[in-house]
Amino acid sequence: MLPSKLQPFVRNRVADILERTGSCTWNHVPTDENPADLISRGVEPKVILTSQLWWSGPDFLRYSSSEWPQTSESVEKLPEIKPEVSLHVAAEVPNNFIDFSRFSNFLRLKRSVAYVLRFIAACKKQPIKTNHLNNDELKNASNLLVKLCQIDSFPEYKLLLDGKSIPKKSPLLKFNVFLDDNQLMRVGGRLENSHFPYEKKHPLLLQSTHIFTKLLFAFEHKKLMHAAPQLLLATVRETFWPIGGRNLAKLCYRQCVLCNLLKGKNFKPIMGNLPKQRLTPSYPFETVGVDYAGPISAVNRLGRGCRMTKVYIAIFICFTTKAIHVELVGDLTSKNFLSALRRFISRRGKPKIIYSDNGTSFVGAYNEIGKFLKGNCSLLPKDAANEGITFNFTPPYTPHFGGLWEAGVKSIKYHLVRVLGNCNLTYEELNTVLVQIEALLNSRPLTPLSSDPNDLLPLTPGHFLIGRSLTTLPTENYEDCSTSHLTRYQRIEQLRQHYWTRWSKEFIAELQQRVKWRTKDSDLKIDSLVVLKDDNLPPMKWKLGRIVEVYPGPDGVNRVADIKTANGIVRRAFSKICPLLEEESSR
Repeated sequence: MLPSKLQPFVRNRVADILERTGSCTWNHVPTDENPADLISRGVEPKVILTSQLWWSGPDFLRYSSSEWPQTSESVEKLPEIKPEVSLHVAAEVPNNFIDFSRFSNFLRLKRSVAYVLRFIAACKKQPIKTNHLNNDELKNASNLLVKLCQIDSFPEYKLLLDGKSIPKKSPLLKFNVFLDDNQLMRVGGRLENSHFPYEKKHPLLLQSTHIFTKLLFAFEHKKLMHAAPQLLLATVRETFWPIGGRNLAKLCYRQCVLCNLLKGKNFKPIMGNLPKQRLTPSYPFETVGVDYAGPISAVNRLGRGCRMTKVYIAIFICFTTKAIHVELVGDLTSKNFLSALRRFISRRGKPKIIYSDNGTSFVGAYNEIGKFLKGNCSLLPKDAANEGITFNFTPPYTPHFGGLWEAGVKSIKYHLVRVLGNCNLTYEELNTVLVQIEALLNSRPLTPLSSDPNDLLPLTPGHFLIGRSLTTLPTENYEDCSTSHLTRYQRIEQLRQHYWTRWSKEFIAELQQRVKWRTKDSDLKIDSLVVLKDDNLPPMKWKLGRIVEVYPGPDGVNRVADIKTANGIVRRAFSKICPLLEEESSR
């Protein structure tokens, strides 16, 4: 008996004895001939004095070992032996050797079954042609999976296998199903006389609720570059006929993460009200918006050996009159922008407020002007120091905040593409073309044209740019005065003031309606779950975050101030957000 089967107390001592005695042979001593039992079980002293067993030992030791008592196998349960405990687990053995629920990828499932079939073939001593899986092995694996899927889904499979007919109440009766040479259920259909392939005339029958069918649809959806439900179902039906396949195709399309991200719409609040700078009569270019367009290719000189260089267009647009001023610049540095700004001021007058995005050129120019005013404030008169230009920057990721100058960029590109085409002009020639385009844009009507020949000419930005010098002083109101009592200078001022009257009555009325973003979505709230969309990244790289700060806009609509992404980065974002579904928010 092994010591491991004994109780701990007995096991430890038996192991110690076996270790000390080495390779000795042990035999069993019967109880009636064992002298140790006299002490362990107790005996009177007078019996010990006369006991031959105690003083001389057992009698069988005097004989040869062949006459020693044989070891008897005891059938009684000894108290020294520890009880044996065995654990039995009752597990249900599946009917199929493939557990479909363990797989989430169709190709992985098919290749796994193909390797199982290859292993079975190797056990049968069948030769393996190639180290990699070939087309026949993958096809056999696919047939086996379809067969197992049909066994799980359709009880009618066993009836067909036994040669019996399908019951009249079975939903498969309309398909006229039959078993092919591979014992697979196929649709009989009515296309037998067509010239289509055999798989299309008699597609394999599948149940849309089975896991195999769901994996097949997900695989085909990605294979077809995230096709729509109609195309997905049509492609699957080339080989398979899934019962309830239309609903499964729609479900597969709805559950695709990438399709849901791309299908999501950006959050668009209601179109904001116009700022007061666009509604208050003032001198042209008193409040301007600035932006860059380009780059545009230009040649450094005419003739052979000329080199192509990149140039940019600086656009200044008036908030009040929508007049445009164009300057050609060589690069996007702050120095060149300051030079373009000086040329603009010299011809149009100094603006009070400049609006722009957060481009490095504009921010650098603002810092340069701020350093100049701060360092030379004591040398300049107080009034001149107070006349510094105020820069207003739109928040990051908000191109719709600069819709006025973005429309100007679009208009200039519209004419520039049609005029230049593939021509490459010199710097001077390109500057001439841009000035001509500027004149065209400043001649556009601000209001719709009238078909009545007696009406006045429509207002254009050019009406507000004629008759004013760069140092024009404030004048009296001559609108109600008689023309015969005015000097020529006062007459010119009356005409200019008449333009502002028409501007207030005709042009401002056209700005009343909202061109886009007419409906108001739900207001943005703190802790709302959103997806940050980035045009430079694929949809799967878009970040998930929560809104951590919201501020009320000037038009009463809440705007997003800060969004905290899942990795802890806080970034400012306004327009490029789209709310997730409510179920995603609840997660």
